[in-house]
Amino acid sequence: MSKLVTLFNVIGLMLLSFNLQAEQESTAMQPSENSDYMPSLITETPLQGRLLAITMVRKTIGAIQRDGDIKKAVRKEYQDDAALLMQAAELVAIEFKTIAIANNYWRDKAPKP
Repeated sequence: MSKLVTLFNVIGLMLLSFNLQAEQESTAMQPSENSDYMPSLITETPLQGRLLAITMVRKTIGAIQRDGDIKKAVRKEYQDDAALLMQAAELVAIEFKTIAIANNYWRDKAPKP
């Protein structure tokens, strides 16, 4: 159970690693807590898709582990565990694949040469 909680918290840490530009580009994808954070899987860019994938994983983890104190208590464990960080990245990759498929891998939106 503690590994699962740890994995959930890894996702939150991953969000902190994105730069300000990525956050600004995804502003439309980050609605308030009371609104639908995922009105669609369709995104304009792969970066927005990636950020949506991270949000999806974070929200899933938040729905499973609602106790913020527990999440904070295990941060030291997961930040130093490469295997847990890789598992968190894998969860995001799975969600990103779903979004990419929904967006037809952004082929229709790519600039024509």
